[in-house]
Amino acid sequence: MGKFIDDFKDFIAKGNVLDMAVGVIIGGAFGKIVTSLVEDIIMPIVGMALGNVDFTNIFVAIGGAEYATYEEAKAAGAAIGIGSFINNVVNFLIIALCIFIFIRQIAKIKDKYKEAEEEAPATTKVCPYCKSEIDIEATRCPHCTSEL
Repeated sequence: MGKFIDDFKDFIAKGNVLDMAVGVIIGGAFGKIVTSLVEDIIMPIVGMALGNVDFTNIFVAIGGAEYATYEEAKAAGAAIGIGSFINNVVNFLIIALCIFIFIRQIAKIKDKYKEAEEEAPATTKVCPYCKSEIDIEATRCPHCTSEL
């Protein structure tokens, strides 16, 4: 049992697990923000632009009964929520766009640091006589024995 607990502690203490946990928590909070953005700001504007359409009440009643709102039809178990689906699709697209922009910016930052690392000082040079690559501090070429 002690080995199991030690292994579990090692697993939890690894940076990847902690990073993932923070990502999931922030992702959940970000999802709520985007959901609010879609439902409270974007969809009302889109609905108004399309002639005061309320997307939350766009549904198809199943079974031939009439319902005034989607919530009534949903409570009766007889509704296909088209408006709710549209809201979720818009929500997904906004989250996907935000993640794309975020990952793209991270990639640019990584590329910048990668370029800086690649510009490390040279450790070799080319012999002007035989064109062989030699150590930068060499005073004589080991290939053609020319003095440098």
